[in-house]
Amino acid sequence: MSRHRKEADDELRETGDSDNVATDLSEGATEGETDPSMKAPLLSEEDKKQASLRQEVPPQVGMKQLLFCFCGLQASYLTWGYVQELVMTKEYSTGKFPSATFCVLSNRVLAVIVALIATMVQHKGSLSLPAPYYAFAPCALSNSLSSFGQYQALRYVSFPLQTISKSTKVIPVMLMGKVLNRKTYPAVDYVEALAISVGVSVFSLANTGGGGGEGSYELGGALLGVSMLALYVVSDSFTSQWQSKVYQAHPSVDQFQMMWAVNSWAIMMTLFALITSGELILTLKFLHQNPYAALDNLTIAITSATGQLFIFYTIKTFGPVVFTIIMTTRQVFSIGISCVVFGHAMKPAALVGAFAVFAAIFHRIKRQAKTQRERRSVQVKQAADPISSSGISSKA
Repeated sequence: MSRHRKEADDELRETGDSDNVATDLSEGATEGETDPSMKAPLLSEEDKKQASLRQEVPPQVGMKQLLFCFCGLQASYLTWGYVQELVMTKEYSTGKFPSATFCVLSNRVLAVIVALIATMVQHKGSLSLPAPYYAFAPCALSNSLSSFGQYQALRYVSFPLQTISKSTKVIPVMLMGKVLNRKTYPAVDYVEALAISVGVSVFSLANTGGGGGEGSYELGGALLGVSMLALYVVSDSFTSQWQSKVYQAHPSVDQFQMMWAVNSWAIMMTLFALITSGELILTLKFLHQNPYAALDNLTIAITSATGQLFIFYTIKTFGPVVFTIIMTTRQVFSIGISCVVFGHAMKPAALVGAFAVFAAIFHRIKRQAKTQRERRSVQVKQAADPISSSGISSKA
């Protein structure tokens, strides 16, 4: 994996917001992004300035493309979030949707189709993997569990709480990074993670109302909802760090190969779970009796797939920081839509907690943007004068 791609992956992994509806889409999504400063060994002063500018603003990138990415991501994931809550809380003509696992499966089926097509286009018809197929199984399992937890939690807690709780993923991501990849983090990372956790706790305690599931206002239902959120956060954190491990062990794996390998494993796993539990026949019968439920499920799968494509394009065109800002604002919009449409009350203390969470996230984004600029500045200098930057004297 190139250092440029690895840095972008690391920044995205630590933001704690990928939704992870089919795979951790931030992984490897900067593949193909050019680094002009690395193309020429020696640069004039003017060339250095131009290279630095190209690092900040990619060539031929304008407001129209930014607006296209912003609208595409917002439309995809706002629709995805709304319909997700609808499916898991709505009373259809014969009852509630019977299986969160089936929702995971339907997402994976469409995602793997998109990934297979993209892989064949990228690799001229070849679907061969640079890494052993079994290497993708652990993150496929954790990815499926995280998605199941995300869906199932909506039966017991509100969508705003579910969305805010995703921000706590920063802490387990850091822990998984230390355990799996032996990473170290500066003290400011832990301070930001603590601030996010406190904000989420305030938000959670201020809102006693739950989601749409029966028992959501009871202690048992609330505890089950929290356990599902914990399953999501821990599993999702493992997914991204395991994918990082695969990328490091097999640098030639690209994001599309990762996507189809993980999703194909996930399809087999979720199908096995559905068949052995008897939920497959039950859900198919339910969909036959409730055509609107089938349409809602298809909408989730389609918006998930289009969202993935917009994620790839946005990161490649504008970089991970811009992408993270867009997705963080999407969280705010999602919470607002959910409160208006589904009638979730927001107490003043909950608003304070939410503000603390998003303030910490935007502080993190700002700090990472500064770090990214400094890294790129160093890369420009190293490319401009590789001899002095390597510590070798140019004198005889």
